[in-house]
Amino acid sequence: MKILVTGGAGYIGSFMVKRLLEENYEVIVADSLERGHKESVDNRAKLTIGNLHDENYLKELFSKNNFDGIIHFAGYISMGESMEKPELYFENNFVTSLKLMEHANLNNVKKIIFSSTAGVYGNPVSTPINEDHQKNPENPYGESKLQVERILSWYQKIYGLSFVALRYFNACGASLDGLLGENHNPETHIIPNAMRAALKNESFSLFGADYKTPDGTCVRDYIHVLDLVEAHILALKKLYDVEGGFYYNVGAGKGYSNKEVLALIKKVSGIDFPVKITDRRQGDADILVADNTRITKDLGFEPQYSDLETIVKTAWNWHKSQSDLKPKT
Repeated sequence: MKILVTGGAGYIGSFMVKRLLEENYEVIVADSLERGHKESVDNRAKLTIGNLHDENYLKELFSKNNFDGIIHFAGYISMGESMEKPELYFENNFVTSLKLMEHANLNNVKKIIFSSTAGVYGNPVSTPINEDHQKNPENPYGESKLQVERILSWYQKIYGLSFVALRYFNACGASLDGLLGENHNPETHIIPNAMRAALKNESFSLFGADYKTPDGTCVRDYIHVLDLVEAHILALKKLYDVEGGFYYNVGAGKGYSNKEVLALIKKVSGIDFPVKITDRRQGDADILVADNTRITKDLGFEPQYSDLETIVKTAWNWHKSQSDLKPKT
């Protein structure tokens, strides 16, 4: 079967491509390389470079390939950036997704897995958060993803599209062999930024310590990227068994505070880098922890690598291996 992976040169996308190839899928990657990395794409997959804004690119992509399904990662992911430039997020996440679905429908591609986010929930009323929790995004990033979910729902009702929207919590970690890791530009996530601070002997800026949590810092559910891509494999198999629209949280079901994460990074790295408390970022929720009961029950999902120690150790090994991030002496 032939699968289109949009954003397949990005962090999660590149892991997804590798995992699909292991399952003997034929993989076509669509990526503009604006924020992705060509060298991260497994050379067994076919990389097509183009932007989903471009109608001619989309027409050619679908005319040359008979896709059996789409895994849609392409989009911007920074909550903070979305508060500064909301237009980028509605254009790049919402409008391009609509164009992609239009071309999928015109070419009778009826199965899509969408990279959504726990950001659709906003500041939760109760935790852990299940899929039926109210949707009240705190930032344009979360709102743009929620809008795409709504498009998918209408396309399912009107055109018979089948989809799975996977609401990620905090994707993190690196491959066990140290060859693939998290390398966003801009990078906004706590684990890679803290590790860069450690390796460069710089201070780390912690955004806020006055949240309504036990230690005053944000609490997040961290899901290892290897577990995250496995959820996509299970979701894809479901779409070949059952038609419809489905929503799943993808998280470990346990939360860690920013201070806990930083303490473990210091322990694993052996570097006691300084931490500077700064102002909160706009749009940050206090606590985001998944209730993953539905995906566990429906898909048999069982995280294997999402304990915090494995996450930090694999991420540290990858960051340490990068030639431009060697510790200063």
